[in-house]
Amino acid sequence: MTQETLFALALGYLLGSVPFGLVLTRLAGKGDVRDIGSGNIGATNVLRTGSKRLAALTLILDCLKATAAVLIAQGLWGTAWGPVAGGAALIGHLYPVWLKFKGGKGVATLLGILIPLLPIAAAVYAAVWVILLLTIRISSVAGMAAAVSAPVTAAILHSPLLPMLLGFALLVLWKHRENILRLKAGTEPRIGRAKG
Repeated sequence: MTQETLFALALGYLLGSVPFGLVLTRLAGKGDVRDIGSGNIGATNVLRTGSKRLAALTLILDCLKATAAVLIAQGLWGTAWGPVAGGAALIGHLYPVWLKFKGGKGVATLLGILIPLLPIAAAVYAAVWVILLLTIRISSVAGMAAAVSAPVTAAILHSPLLPMLLGFALLVLWKHRENILRLKAGTEPRIGRAKG
């Protein structure tokens, strides 16, 4: 493994592992976001604190930390290391060492990877996510569908990023496994309602 690869992995992981949802809710005096709702550190659970502003900021920062990782790696070591840093950022978000490897579900962070690496896929991803959020109002379904759209778009575009994005989508689905069980049971909450 080259020195550049190691640095790109470390950079991406460290940026990705910043738990913005936890940090922002604590700074705002909302307590530990892990103690409410699903216990997740992502934007949907931050929304359960009652602050749309904090939830939106969490989503934006969770997205941009991955974008930053990709762009910094590309600027320092070349375009080949952008995907390396992006992938590490996703792993850092999903499994942050600071939180005993219990992180978020990766939906916003995956979008942040796509923005610099495959902008068309990012646009499709965002559209799928927003449309489903507005129509069915189930965050997990919108997030999982958006994640699946990434490798589908990559396949249509014949992008060499397809294998990587397929792996990322599977990781996001894996992190949503409890949501999938609740969906099957009909107990998955809609946005704006208390968790069942």
